[in-house]
Amino acid sequence: MNDELVRALQDDYRSAPISDENRVMLDYVVKITKDATRVSQQDHAHLRAAGFDDRGILQITLIASWFNYINRVADALGVGRD
Repeated sequence: MNDELVRALQDDYRSAPISDENRVMLDYVVKITKDATRVSQQDHAHLRAAGFDDRGILQITLIASWFNYINRVADALGVGRD
């Protein structure tokens, strides 16, 4: 990934030059991160319409949830803080 794309993703993935499929995936990941209880079948249908199958949706969900979990554990334990 080039530096320009990385910066665009860090600034705001919604305006970064990425595929619609990736944008839909990231919208879903943000929703999981903010409040997973708000995820609905409509979100899954939107992912399917973007080209993801059930396995892909499961993988996205598991990876995003795992990263959220690990980050919270690290934060709670002060990992990386001086």
